Amino acid sequence: MIVFSVWPCLFTNCSLRKPSEELLLCCCCCCLWSPPSDCDDEGTSGPDPTTVYVDMRALRHDRVRLVERGSPHSLPLMESGKILPGVRIIIANPETKGPLGDSHLGEIWVHSAHNASGYFTIYGDESLQSDHFNSRLSFGDTQTVWARTGYLGFLRRTELTDANGERHDALYVVGALDEAMELRGMRYHPIDIETSVIRAHKSVTECAVFTWTNLLVVVVELDGSEQEALDLVPLVTNVVLEEHYLVVGVVVVVDIGVIPINSRGEKQRMHLRDGFLADQLDPIYVAYNM
Repeated sequence: MIVFSVWPCLFTNCSLRKPSEELLLCCCCCCLWSPPSDCDDEGTSGPDPTTVYVDMRALRHDRVRLVERGSPHSLPLMESGKILPGVRIIIANPETKGPLGDSHLGEIWVHSAHNASGYFTIYGDESLQSDHFNSRLSFGDTQTVWARTGYLGFLRRTELTDANGERHDALYVVGALDEAMELRGMRYHPIDIETSVIRAHKSVTECAVFTWTNLLVVVVELDGSEQEALDLVPLVTNVVLEEHYLVVGVVVVVDIGVIPINSRGEKQRMHLRDGFLADQLDPIYVAYNM
C-alpha cells in the first residue's frame, strides 16, 4: 500500500470533466484532490473551463496543433482548471528532462511548497521515489525541484480572466505516460483506439488495447452470440485502420467482465496483457493477423 503525503488541490476548478469518451484522465496522480469551499455545483470564482480542439495526428508526434471544431481528426480537450497562486507547472520532455515549448506535448511537472517528499512502500524503490519527487530540468532552470506527475499534457494562455481580472494559463491533460503506446515511431493513447472500437458495433460493451511484441492487441467484450464474434473482427480491424492508420495484430473477443477494472474505474491493461500471455482469458474467439 502506498501512502502519499497530502498535497493541496492545485486548481480551483476541481470538477474534471472528460470529453471524448473519458479521454482526460485525472491530473497529478500523486495529489489528493480536495475541492475548496468555493468549488461547488453553483459555480466557482474563476472563469468557466475552456475547450480546445487539437489535431490527433500531430499529437502522435508529440506536437500540439490547434484546429477548428469539427475539423477532420480533431480531438476536444477541456482544461483541468485554474492553477493556484504559488503553484508552478512546466511541460518537460520525459526522456531528456528538458523544458518544452507551447507547441509540444510533454510530461506535466509541478513545483509547490506543498509538494510531497516521498511515500512509504514495502518494495524499496527509493531511486524511483527520488526521480518522481525530486526531479530537475536538464537545462534552463536547473535549481528548482519538480514533482513528475506521469501524465502528458500542455499549457495554453487563455483569453479569459478570473475574478481579479487576470488572465490564466490553462492546463490540458492528454493521457498517462506509462499507458501511451509507441507504434510506428508515434505515440498513441489507448483510450482513443478503444473509443473507436466501442463505437464500431452496438454489441461491443468494453474494449482495451495493449502492445505485444510490437503488435497491437485489441480485446473486446461482446454482448452477443459467437457468430457476432466472427463478424466483429473485420469491423475492429477496419475502424482502427481507417481512424488511426494502424494494423491490428490480434483481436480477442471475450465475455462481459473479462477486462479488469479497479475500484477507481480504471482499466488494468497490463493485468489484461498478463492474462492474455498466460492464456487465461478464456476467449470466445481469437484472430491473428501476423
